[in-house]
Amino acid sequence: MTTLVTGASGFVGSAVLREAVQAGHEVKALLRPTSDRRNLTGQKVEIAIGDLSNRNSLVKALAGCDALFHVAADYRLWASNPEEIYESNVRGTRNIMEVASEVGVKRIVYTSSVATLGLNADGTPSDEDTVVSLKDMIGDYKRSKFLAEEEVRRLIAEDSLPAVIVNPAAPIGPRDIKPTPTGKMIVQAAAGKMPAFVDTGLNFVHVDDVAKGHVLAYEKGQVGERYILGAENLTLRQVLAEIARLTRRRPPFINLPHNLILPIAYITEAFARLRGGPEPMITVDALKLSKKHMFFSIEKARRELDYVPRPAVEALSDAVDWFCRNGYLPRRTVARVHSV
Repeated sequence: MTTLVTGASGFVGSAVLREAVQAGHEVKALLRPTSDRRNLTGQKVEIAIGDLSNRNSLVKALAGCDALFHVAADYRLWASNPEEIYESNVRGTRNIMEVASEVGVKRIVYTSSVATLGLNADGTPSDEDTVVSLKDMIGDYKRSKFLAEEEVRRLIAEDSLPAVIVNPAAPIGPRDIKPTPTGKMIVQAAAGKMPAFVDTGLNFVHVDDVAKGHVLAYEKGQVGERYILGAENLTLRQVLAEIARLTRRRPPFINLPHNLILPIAYITEAFARLRGGPEPMITVDALKLSKKHMFFSIEKARRELDYVPRPAVEALSDAVDWFCRNGYLPRRTVARVHSV
């Protein structure tokens, strides 16, 4: 069983790669020439150099493959050139799905996101069938992932693409080398740089459980179905309190109104565009997203995939520990975490 994993050097992709190897797959890792390979250290996999925008490179990478885990995505909530996000997430996904169909790949797991799902107006956890449309998508990342998933669903319906869709929640844990937007929040909080919070909530999940969910979807998922891969619904206040406990700090107690911060977000984005980046600490889209509790139910994945994730507090602990051990946090914070 030869399997191609895209985004294999990234946070979720490298976890999926490890889980696929453990499950007995012979794995090929699709990488760009410039990809950071630290997350592949010690992994016995074949390297395929290519790019989602280059169909010829995808034909070569998928040659001889029975399966595909398409995990690669441009996960940014802000970009000075938003077209880059659509190029990677929408057109890149269309390219690799069409090539996989052409070369006869027998089984595909496509990594979407809970960002594409609807939210219940009353704040209760939504599921795979909650009604949603493109107009509900806030920001270029969410819109791009929504459109990408629509492309996959179209190919399933029109071309019998053998794809199962998974929708990970907010993954946290080890090997977040970039780090992701969620990982940046954990680093800032662990360093004591988040003295306040807004009223929001997410479904948090250990990245290794997301990877297990991918392999379970490959083994047990139904073509054309989508499965939420999450764990626990937590408010930001609960998450910051747990990080404070892990780092032996006082938890933040100031609850900031969203509308108070919104003008600051507009100003920081304007300066970032004038300077050509990097991504500002506060973005308008992220703040708009935070106005809702993005809570989800994982009952379908439990029922159909036998998916059983660990508690989110374990994921937070592993994330803080990894950031400590890999130089993302000040020494005084590391000392706090490791003090008896």
